[in-house]
Amino acid sequence: MFDRIAELAIRRARLVLVVAVVAVALMSAVGAGAFSKLKGGGYDDPASQSSRAAVAIEEKFGGETNLVLLVTAAEGRVDGPAAERDGRALVAELRKETRLENVVSFWDAGTPSLRSGDGREALVLAHVKGDDTQQEKNAKSLIDAYSGTYGGGLDVRAGGAAAVGNDMSTQVPKDLLLAEAIAVPLTLVLLLFVFGSVVAALLPLAIAVIAIMGTFAELYLLGSATDISVSSTNLTTALGLGLGIDYALLMISRFREQLATGASVDDAVRHTVRTAGRTVAFSAATVAVALAALLVFPQYFLRSFGYAGVGVVAIAAVGTLFVMPALFVVLGHRVNKGRLPWARNARPDARGPLWGRLARTVMRRPALTALPVLAVLLLAASPLLGITLGSPDERVLPEDAQSRQVSSVLRDKFAGNDDDAVHVVIDEAVDTSALDSYAAELSGLAGVVRVEAGTGTYTDGRSTAPGNEALSRPDAQRITVVSDLVPRSGDAENLVERVRAVTAPGDSEALVGGADAALVDSKGSVGDRIPLALALVALTTFVLLFLFTGSVVQPLRALVLNMISLGATLGVMTWIFQDGNLASLLGVTPMPMETSMTVLMFCIAFGLSMDYEVFVTSRIKELHDQGHNTESAVVNGLGHTGRIVTAAACLLAVSFFAFGAAKISFMQMFGLGSGLAILIDAVAVRGVLVPAAMRLLGRSAWYAPGFLRRFHARYGLSEGGPAPEPAPVPAQRSTESPYVKNP
Repeated sequence: MFDRIAELAIRRARLVLVVAVVAVALMSAVGAGAFSKLKGGGYDDPASQSSRAAVAIEEKFGGETNLVLLVTAAEGRVDGPAAERDGRALVAELRKETRLENVVSFWDAGTPSLRSGDGREALVLAHVKGDDTQQEKNAKSLIDAYSGTYGGGLDVRAGGAAAVGNDMSTQVPKDLLLAEAIAVPLTLVLLLFVFGSVVAALLPLAIAVIAIMGTFAELYLLGSATDISVSSTNLTTALGLGLGIDYALLMISRFREQLATGASVDDAVRHTVRTAGRTVAFSAATVAVALAALLVFPQYFLRSFGYAGVGVVAIAAVGTLFVMPALFVVLGHRVNKGRLPWARNARPDARGPLWGRLARTVMRRPALTALPVLAVLLLAASPLLGITLGSPDERVLPEDAQSRQVSSVLRDKFAGNDDDAVHVVIDEAVDTSALDSYAAELSGLAGVVRVEAGTGTYTDGRSTAPGNEALSRPDAQRITVVSDLVPRSGDAENLVERVRAVTAPGDSEALVGGADAALVDSKGSVGDRIPLALALVALTTFVLLFLFTGSVVQPLRALVLNMISLGATLGVMTWIFQDGNLASLLGVTPMPMETSMTVLMFCIAFGLSMDYEVFVTSRIKELHDQGHNTESAVVNGLGHTGRIVTAAACLLAVSFFAFGAAKISFMQMFGLGSGLAILIDAVAVRGVLVPAAMRLLGRSAWYAPGFLRRFHARYGLSEGGPAPEPAPVPAQRSTESPYVKNP
């Protein structure tokens, strides 16, 4: 297959490039409409109880409260004559808004729970209509219209889920622009430094453009058929640029290496596609497998990253395999044009003496060198023993964000927060006496301040006030359970479980929703599917690496080492973002690890780790197949690939580390964690643990049972290659049948 690709590039190079240009133009035209198809939100499982409750409340009662306006009197109390006049005028205007439903305020009935203890603040509660994307747009326009000074002396600030979402959607683009402003110039400088010539440094950008435009076109088509999160575009641009650099660096290095040996351009292209091209194909497959695991989750936020990730990896690989060889044919020796001063004396074979010496040192004393590194990584992973998962709330925002300030006031000055209440809906007719008993039982649960229903307001197991008619319908009932517990805390999640444990009235089904219930359901649905996702990743990765190496030991070794490095990364992120270490330096508030971002970071980091695994193993196996013993193959393999892997890791890590300047804490966590995972894998794992493991395994590193050796001989993919290069140490070809040699 790879020989045919090489011959196509050699014979039809200009045609391939013309087709590529036309394809990019078409993909750009289609992809330009992607943003009109993408949506916000997508964090909840649509089949969960909380999602079903939200739908029922939307249909029967106008929706849950998601916008809280905190109204503060400039002078005196909010129940004073002037403040009350202005407050009623504000509420009247809000009720005219077609984008709002269920507008309730302190001034309607003087409800004490909607006024602060000192009487200076009052609340206006409402529901912003629409799906996640429409709510985001509606909330922004409403907040812009009503926030600030109102009337003669009221100060209005917005809080609640809709306001938090608005502040996030406003801050995220700023963070992305800042990250790109940091990453792009640094990446361009590093490209020039790594490639050493202007022409070679520009080639990865061609692959990046193909990958990004192609994936945008894919997202447009998928967005026309299913829900796709707008956040998937961020992964598209980051991975498109990163993989374009990774794959191009590998191809260019091998092509220049062949030219330096005196090979003709055509022969250099053939060898490059046969070897580096094969590595790119297998590397892309392993990365795609890791990202495809995101498709098992029901939240379309996570699934969207799976769609985008698999797409950008596949398109980057196809672009690299077909377009890059054609560029080599057209450019020939001009690939080195514009050589920069520091690169004039660089080794033409791209070997890194440092990495070769490091590998040789490790293999001479594998335990002495590997155990300290392993101990540090395991220590870094230890905070995972206390990890807790959560969902994003106002605490991910900077402290000066309006919605975060409102949430702080609600916790400090109001007894029970209606915005964070547990909402129970019974989507059928219910006997009044049974509903009364049910609501009274709910009010007796620990932590509950009051329960509001159509039959009354309940406290400590008894009715204390008349009911709210707005909570009752002939064919449905709604109950609001207000607590004094910290929202999204362990106690709040336990309350959701206790509410769900109370027997519903009659034979009805009580659907329990609200922010805390959504968190419980989200963690449950993700947690239930994580074993399946891990099993799929492990199995498919094992199969791919077996097809790549012909060994059953190499895939196991790769999986174990990658899990250790990922554990260290997640442990460090837990130590910082959950436990609060270095939090003040980064300007973040300690809170549970964000569930979706943690899963996403794991899949991306795992995929990229396997990317570098394939880079290194491919060269080691190539040398092993040429007759080198294990030590020689590892030393020379790392000597060839160590510089490439390090350069690729640094270039990609820069893109992720740039997110450390973000003000949204989960973006900081994702960027810093992904960047750290890449560097740990490229330096500690590839530089120390891989050669140590290979030395300890010895010839058994290439073991496979007989039937699998026969299977690999028939179906495994291997390059024929030119004549073997001489080994710097005497080769020790093994003739023992359990160890794989390519036929």
